[in-house]
Amino acid sequence: MTKAKIKCPTCEKEHVYDSTNPFRPFCSERCKMIDLGAWANEEYTIPESKAVSDFSSGVLEDNSESGTIPPTMH
Repeated sequence: MTKAKIKCPTCEKEHVYDSTNPFRPFCSERCKMIDLGAWANEEYTIPESKAVSDFSSGVLEDNSESGTIPPTMH
């Protein structure tokens, strides 16, 4: 059976992707830690969705027929 080869997300070195590599999808612990450090330094971001930004700004839509917004838990 042929094992899949992939590129390391950090260094782009081609390596075999299988369960014997505890650092997969990275090629080594070094590349895994470099990636973790980039997340910790906020070099990567996940785009914020519209729903999250509306909620965090305190804007709530009134979808009820009574015209009142239900109470929130504090």
